[in-house]
Amino acid sequence: MLLSILRTLITALISLIGLTILTFVISQQDSTPLHDFQSNHWFGQYFEYLSFLLSANWGDSNLTGAPVLNEFFKYFPASLELLFFAILIVVIGGLGFGILAAKNRGNWVDNSVMGATLVGYSIPIFWWGLLLVLFFSLFLGVTPVAGRIDYQYYIEPISRFMLLDTLIGEHQYGGAAFFSALNHLILPAITLSWVPMAIMARMTRSSLVNILKFEYIRTARSKGLSESRIIWVHAIRNAMQSLLAIGGLQISILMTGLIITEYIFAWPGIGHWLLNSVARQDYPSIQGGILALSAMVILFNLLIDLLTNYLDPRKRRPIS
Repeated sequence: MLLSILRTLITALISLIGLTILTFVISQQDSTPLHDFQSNHWFGQYFEYLSFLLSANWGDSNLTGAPVLNEFFKYFPASLELLFFAILIVVIGGLGFGILAAKNRGNWVDNSVMGATLVGYSIPIFWWGLLLVLFFSLFLGVTPVAGRIDYQYYIEPISRFMLLDTLIGEHQYGGAAFFSALNHLILPAITLSWVPMAIMARMTRSSLVNILKFEYIRTARSKGLSESRIIWVHAIRNAMQSLLAIGGLQISILMTGLIITEYIFAWPGIGHWLLNSVARQDYPSIQGGILALSAMVILFNLLIDLLTNYLDPRKRRPIS
């Protein structure tokens, strides 16, 4: 297990080094130098660039003049709030629909779920988001089109998580502000989660169908255990390792979808900030946004790999 963990850490380190090289090249495209390098050679400048990153000096935005890290953490809570609810939908919906399809393998329920998931990840995320806006916002009028909260509410930013600030902040709006913020969150979270949820549902169904054929599952059935207990106690536990691996891959899809989703719904998060930086050629912000988002994906996948290694009994077993 130690060798596997070491291999995982080395892979993550190599990925981070490659990421810093990429962002270093981007930073060199700006007409105004991002940092004052002492070395004249790019190799020495790269190591100076690493020292600037480690000291939290990521340069200043060309548009606002504020430090890039300050700009990032200003918009990051909005993105994190959206990501949290999207991941919640992916886990609950993906596992739920996958289990439902596996329990009803071969009948109309299974075919309906698999057909819906096929449609789900076949539709581009920007088109799916626009369809939701047209139907729920413009046709039914039950959800807002854009933003994080209605304009009549002013919530003092404390944690910058809108739902939390509506609960802990001092204001005269009562619960109306919380439900307004929650209502604004519904469509972006569904749009962002739909493709990963469809993939998770199909992978859950496929894993469970294979596991439910194993001998120990037949033994559990012969003991009179209910189908729900067999799935939740025995099958899901053994499918969790492959589902975690799939979940790690979904983070990249979520991060890519985050940028598109925030732009569609005018969600003031990292993705919206990064797209505006690209449009205005704000190279320090582009470099900082790419570096931060990509590093988050690498570190999250590192945690998933470490957890997968821990859950694999073959890797925990001591070598005799």
